[in-house]
Parts: sequence; C-alpha cells; structure tokens
Amino acid sequence: MLLQRYGARAWLTRIMFTWGAAAMAMAFVQGETSFYVLRFILGAAEAGFFPGIIYYFTQWLPSSDRGKAMALFLSGSAIASVISGPVSGALLGIEGLSLHGWQWMFLTEGFASIVLCGFVWFWLQSHPHEATWLSDEEKTALSTAIAEEQRLREATQTVRPSVFRLLADRQILLFCFIYFSVALTIYGATFWLPSMIRKMGSFSDFEVGLFNSVPWIISIVAMYGFAALAARFKHQQAWVAVTLVIAAVGMFMSTIGGPVFAFVAICFAAIGFKAASALFWPIPQGYLDARIAAAVIALINSIGNLGGFVAPTTFGFLEQTTGSIQGGLYELAATSLLAAVVIFFARTTPRGDLRRPSRDEPAKPHRAVVPGTPSSLKPDHRETAL
Repeated sequence: MLLQRYGARAWLTRIMFTWGAAAMAMAFVQGETSFYVLRFILGAAEAGFFPGIIYYFTQWLPSSDRGKAMALFLSGSAIASVISGPVSGALLGIEGLSLHGWQWMFLTEGFASIVLCGFVWFWLQSHPHEATWLSDEEKTALSTAIAEEQRLREATQTVRPSVFRLLADRQILLFCFIYFSVALTIYGATFWLPSMIRKMGSFSDFEVGLFNSVPWIISIVAMYGFAALAARFKHQQAWVAVTLVIAAVGMFMSTIGGPVFAFVAICFAAIGFKAASALFWPIPQGYLDARIAAAVIALINSIGNLGGFVAPTTFGFLEQTTGSIQGGLYELAATSLLAAVVIFFARTTPRGDLRRPSRDEPAKPHRAVVPGTPSSLKPDHRETAL
C-alpha cells in the first residue's frame, strides 16, 4: 500500500537500500540474539519488494502481457541463484582484515543491492505517463488499455471493495494456499539441494555452488517457455496445473535412487515449481480490483513466504527424528498435487466479468493495442490472453 501511495520509484529504491544495509549488518552478528534481531530486520526490509514488483506490472501492462513479464522478472531470481552459488562459495574462502569468509559474503552481496538502488532511482518510472521513451500515442494506448480493464472490474463491484472483507473471500484464500504450495516446494528444494549435492561426492564450497546453479539454469528456459505456451494456448489454470504436476513428480522421484538420480529429479522439479511461480501471478492480478490489489498481493506473498519457515523447520525436524528427509519430500509432492487440483477452482476474472452480455452491450470489450508490443505486431492474435 505504501508503494501505491509513494510510487514504485521511491519505494523500491528504499527497499533495496534498507535490504542491502540489513544484509551487510548480518556480517557483524555476535550471538544468537543479534542473529534473530538482524534476520527479522532483513526480512522486514525486503518484504515489500516482490509484491511491489507484481503490483508495478499491473500499472504498466495489460493482463495479456503480464505472464511473459513475470517469467522474465523471475528469471532474474533464477539467474541470481546461478551466480550466487559459486560466488558465495568463493567468498566463503576469503579471510582478511580480521573478517571471515561468511562476513565477506554478507558485506559484498549487501553492498551490491545498495549500488543497484541508484539505478532504480534514476531509470525506473512509476507510471507510463512519466516514461520519456514512449511517444504520446503509446502512452495513451497503454493507459487506455489498463484503465479499461480496471473499469470492467469496477463495474462488477456495487461498493468499493474492502481489504478486510476480501480476507474471507474464497478466491483470495485459494490464491494464498496455491502460492504457499509453490513457495513451500521452492524453499524445500533450495534448503535440501546443497546437502544432497555433498552426498554425490567430495566437493569444495565453490563446486557445490556450481552444481547448485544447474536446476536454476534449467528453470530459466522452462519459465519463459511455459509462459509463451500459456500466451499462445489459453487456459492459465491448466498450465499452472501442468507445472505443479511436474514439480510433484520431480520431488517424488528424488526420494528413490541414489544422490545423482535425486539431483536429476530436483532439476526436473525445478522446471515445474519455478514455471508455476511465474504462471500463477496473472491469475490473482486478473481477479483483483486495482484499488485493493497492492494490499491483497502483499497478503498472498506473505502467506507464501511462510514456506521459507515451514520447509526448513519441517525438514530439520524429520531429519532429527527419523534420520531422513524423505517424509518432507513426500509432503512437498503431495502439496503440489493438491495445488494442481485447487487451481482449477481459482478465477482469472471478477465474477461479473463472466456475466452474459445484454443486447445493447458488446460481447467482448475492445482491447487497446500498444504500438510496438507483440499484440500490435501480430494482429491475428490480439485477443490472445494468458
């Protein structure tokens, strides 16, 4: 909601600065208490970044273009995982200036975030009408397309929607569960992968980082590929379900065979859970009224982030009590399968958008086409939507 009030440029810059500063402060942890305090500050500093970006897309892109945009954005996360693995492994080996390798890792990677916030401040525009690189015609067409989508959503609401009322909305609860399932699988795989790689052989930290990057490299291609398929062959829920089933099969297969086979299975699962993460978000974006979208997106993301606590906690408990994490992997597979079923009950539009048009109402609203977008370059597919 603060991003909605102050604009993406100012708020995302603030997030990246405090995020980087909190990460650098982690280098000076002195004990258990300071660790928990700084970890809480770190989480609070970055909490608004992801939902802020998702809300930012609703201000810039018509719904039919958001799927590919999400895939490209999330590919940045996958690329970061590819780079950070070997880089972090190398930084852990640095000793100097009375600092250990783990301290250099926090200082270096936190400082990178602070440097990037300068680029955000000078290059990011909060709204299309502020963009100097768009012509007046393009600004008008883009703003008209987005405003028309919002007008249709408002037409289905007899009163202004309330965030608190929507907390009891079945659709919002479904969105929360589905994204929690996706995030749980991602965090579970991320948590388990390094220890599984070490079981494959005697590797250095740098080599573990290299192996750890393989699933994320594969997921980059998978995310954009599935987003392109979903844009061409409509039915967003079905594509999310397909990717969730892939994730479930991969997690289940990782419980059988040796460490090498398990590593291959996790690579297969990564195709599913990373693509599901990209394909999921256009569904709540299409359903939510823009007036309360920022708050609800933040809620969905917050529920999903609980997976970052549940997955490591569950895996650690199972490993201590049973000596194995197979039970946790079965749980991840089952949760993904359940989410693949539940996604078909999620709506991609407000209820009123599916009303039968009257005789005096056109059957389909005109979609403004933005010059230079794929929709304008391919007239035969202008109505293609995610």
